[in-house]
Amino acid sequence: MFTGFFFKLKEARVPVSLREYLTLLEAVEKGLANYAVEDFYYLARAALVKDERHLDRFDQVFGTHFKGVIDLADGIDEVVEADIPEEWLHKLAEKFLTDEEKAEIEALGGWEKLMETLKQRLEEQKGRHQGGNKWIGTAGTSPFGAYGYNPEGVRIGQDKSRHRRAVKVWDKREFKNLDDSVEIGTRNIKVALRRLRKWARTGAADELDLPGTITSTARQGWLDVQMRPERHNAVKVLMLFDIGGSMDDHIKVCEELFSAVKTEFKHLEYYYFHNCPYEGLWKDNARRRTDQVSTWDVIRTYGADYKLVIVGDATMSPYEITYPGGSVEHWNQEAGAVWMQRLLDHFEHAAWINPQAENWWQYHGSIQIMHKLMDGRMYPLTLEGLDRMTGELNR
Repeated sequence: MFTGFFFKLKEARVPVSLREYLTLLEAVEKGLANYAVEDFYYLARAALVKDERHLDRFDQVFGTHFKGVIDLADGIDEVVEADIPEEWLHKLAEKFLTDEEKAEIEALGGWEKLMETLKQRLEEQKGRHQGGNKWIGTAGTSPFGAYGYNPEGVRIGQDKSRHRRAVKVWDKREFKNLDDSVEIGTRNIKVALRRLRKWARTGAADELDLPGTITSTARQGWLDVQMRPERHNAVKVLMLFDIGGSMDDHIKVCEELFSAVKTEFKHLEYYYFHNCPYEGLWKDNARRRTDQVSTWDVIRTYGADYKLVIVGDATMSPYEITYPGGSVEHWNQEAGAVWMQRLLDHFEHAAWINPQAENWWQYHGSIQIMHKLMDGRMYPLTLEGLDRMTGELNR
C-alpha cells in the first residue's frame, strides 16, 4: 500500500526521495500516525512534501490512493450507527426552479436598494427562515441567503456558487495558486507568445561569439576567442490573473498559459485579483487577506515600459466595476472602473485575455463594460486571440 503511494507521488511529479519514504515508514512503525487516516495524512505530508507548491498534487494522490480507507481507530468495539450524511440534508434545502419560474422572480431593484434592504433585514430578523421570498434564509427566492435563487442577491452561508447571480458574497473564500509546472498541451500557444519579443544582449559575456572569434582570428593571425552576453527576450511583462469563482471553469487553460509565459519571458511579474482589480493585489492566494500589495505600489514599482496583460473572464456583477462597495467579497472605497483606468493610464501597452468564448461576450453586461474600458483590447484565450494580442502589444 505504501509503496504504491510512493510511486504515484513520483508519477504526479511530487519530488519525493527514497530517504523521505523510509523516514515515513520509520515514523509509522513507531506509531506516530496513531492508526488514524487524518493523522497519517499529516504525517505523510510532513515527511514527503518539501515545497508548499506540491501540496495540491499530494492531496490529489493521497485522496485517490487511499480512497475508501476507513479510520481504524473508529468503530472498534462500538455499535455502528447509520447516520444520514450532513451533506444529504443540505441538498434537501436546495431550491431548483425551472427557467419559467426564474423569469417570474424580479430583482430587488439596483445596488442601493439591495444594500439598504440587507441592512434592514439584519436589524429586523430574529430567527431562521427557509423557503421564503423576504428574509435571510435558505431554499427561497429572497435576495439574501443560500441554496435558493434570485436574479441579484447576496450569497450568505453557501459553500460555492450555483447560479452565479450573486452580486456580493458574505462567506470567506479560499483560492489556490496557479500551478506553473503545467505544460501546454500543444506548443502552438508558446509559438504565438514568441511574437512578443525584443532580443537584447546584456550581462556577463559568458557565451562563445563564433562569428566574432572567426573574424578576430583571421585579422590577428592567431586564435582570438571572443565572448558575448547571452541573448534573451528583453520584453517586460506584468500579468494580473483573475482567480476563483467563475474562473474555476478555466483553471486548466490558465495554468497552461501561466506555464508558457514563465518559460517565454525573462522579465515577468504577476499578481492575482478576483473579478476586477481594486486597491490591493496579491502573490499568494493562501495569504490574500493578510499579505496584499497596494495597487498604487504596483503602479509605482513597474515602469510604463512594462506590457500589462490581464487574464480573466470579466464575468461578474456590473456593480463590481461601476460602484464603490460593489466588490463581491469586500467593501471597496472606489469603483473597479477607477482602478482599471489608473492601470491603463500608466501602462500604455495593455491587453485583456478572456478565456470565455468570444461569442458569449455580448450576453454579459460586465464583459461589455470591461471591453469598453479596455478600448476594445480584449482578446479570447485562443491561438488566434493570442496572435491578435501580441500584435497589439508590439505596436
